[in-house]
Amino acid sequence: MRNEAVQPYQRIVQDYSEKIRLGQLAAGTKLPSTRELADEYGVAPGTVQRALTELRTARLIYSHQGRGSFVSDTSSNADQDPTTRSIKALEAQVAELAARLDKIEKGRDD
Repeated sequence: MRNEAVQPYQRIVQDYSEKIRLGQLAAGTKLPSTRELADEYGVAPGTVQRALTELRTARLIYSHQGRGSFVSDTSSNADQDPTTRSIKALEAQVAELAARLDKIEKGRDD
């Protein structure tokens, strides 16, 4: 019943947050691709992207354009003060928005 009231992206966030917290996914572990996660959860790729954004904001994962998303070293995040974590989360969001903008602009050139 718990999952019925949860948005699809939140279910992905909960699942991966728990896997990371329990140590089932070690720092540096590559997450499945957006397409693989979309297939696994039966959702649209945009839903997966929203979940990945949430996980990045929580500093549980980091992403490299063209390479994928990876589990962060959560022990180093624990040492950071809240302001530093917030700034890093904003930096990650800006980087993601810049990558999206680049993709949109490249699509116009075609």
